[in-house]
Amino acid sequence: MNSIRKTFLPFYLFAFLFFFASCDETSNTFRLEGKFKNINQGEFYLYDLDQGRKDTISLREGKFTYETSMRDTAVLVLMFPNYSELPIIATPGAKVKMKGDVSHLKETEITGTDDNELMTAFRLQTGELMPPEVKQKAEEFIHEHPESPVCLYLLRRYFILAMDADYKQIAELGRKMLDANPTNVRLVQLNQRLEDVKNLTDGTRIPKFKFKDIKGRTVSDSLLNKKVNVILAWASWNYDSQAALRQIHKLQKEHERDISVISIRLDATQHEGRYTLERDSIGWPDICDGQIWQSPAVKTLGITYVPDNILMDKNKKIVARTLKANDLKQRIEDMLK
Repeated sequence: MNSIRKTFLPFYLFAFLFFFASCDETSNTFRLEGKFKNINQGEFYLYDLDQGRKDTISLREGKFTYETSMRDTAVLVLMFPNYSELPIIATPGAKVKMKGDVSHLKETEITGTDDNELMTAFRLQTGELMPPEVKQKAEEFIHEHPESPVCLYLLRRYFILAMDADYKQIAELGRKMLDANPTNVRLVQLNQRLEDVKNLTDGTRIPKFKFKDIKGRTVSDSLLNKKVNVILAWASWNYDSQAALRQIHKLQKEHERDISVISIRLDATQHEGRYTLERDSIGWPDICDGQIWQSPAVKTLGITYVPDNILMDKNKKIVARTLKANDLKQRIEDMLK
């Protein structure tokens, strides 16, 4: 009998460990299932804006399934070919379903967790409202549900990226969210960045800095010495930022004597965005240390989102920041005149 116990003990031990390992893996797995009308095949991109990660979603017969292992709740963004986006609250162990029509993406229903259903309700409620009204609704939502990760998306989408971004208001909303979630690492980091940007608003001078670019060259604020100076924040996983990069590059080539540009890339590795730079023959300094939001360059310059930008005059005084690509181009052209 003892020999039998000794023979089967390793087996039971292995089975015991395998069972708990499997349970742990399942509890950390986020699953997303989607079904869309009026489309058979296609590819979408799913972004994790905090981690700087992009995954490809392949659609077959109007359906897709996506799984990933995660430790903390994250706000993912599903980007469509027409640049429409749908936010998804991804929670470890959750199973979320999407159901919609590609010709009416705003009406897509995302269910499976309370937070996704809250986000869906907000989208449906504000779908026909004007931008100022949507922003007001977003502020009301943050005050009513500061504990919800939905607020993280709303703060970025309707306040940080707003043309008339009020960083005092943004900081207050961020603190309210943090008070309701004091251990949320992503909120802690965002609030730190908001504190950094609070002192870098229109009319203030850019702080002195010195970093290394991807070619090992020293990059300092002394390079920002032309009539128009631009700092661009971009990433290989964000197509809006790449479009802004190309647009400003074209403008800079036409006015090399008058425009100086430094870019900060929020990629996990230096090689991820090299192809874009080489393909478009972009030779200005590109800073990428792989630390994404924890990068000293990001913290020093108060970068809060991707894409982001800071526009300065010849005295390194901030003229505007966080402009849309076309608005940035227009402001630069106005300054050149």
